[in-house]
Amino acid sequence: MQTQPRHEQHLSRQVAKTTTAVTVGGSLMVLSGLMLAATVIGLAIATPLLVIFSPVLVPAVITIGLILGGFLASGGFGATASFVFYWMYRYVTGKHPIGATKIDYARDKIAHAANDVKEKAEQLGHQAQQQIKG
Repeated sequence: MQTQPRHEQHLSRQVAKTTTAVTVGGSLMVLSGLMLAATVIGLAIATPLLVIFSPVLVPAVITIGLILGGFLASGGFGATASFVFYWMYRYVTGKHPIGATKIDYARDKIAHAANDVKEKAEQLGHQAQQQIKG
């Protein structure tokens, strides 16, 4: 006898969930259809206006796009430059910013390669002088 009420409770909860899901899903489907209809009507109304005003709107949009692009690029370059100056200040003052070990490694590798080239040039210079004398 105790299983009967529990089964009815489970069934009623499942019916409530299903009813809620169908109600919410149906409402969203109706709203979706209304939004589609509104979009099509708005596009049908706006298309002639866009065609009439396109000689003005297209250059205006291009100009505004270029202006915004310039401001964004300018701000981005300014922020990057200020970060680079900050990084260089920290590097020069010895605070060891992120990436400093790679810079030091590259500098040492370039210095070592330059030293090798210098030694090789000196050897070739001495060999050339000996061949000229000999």
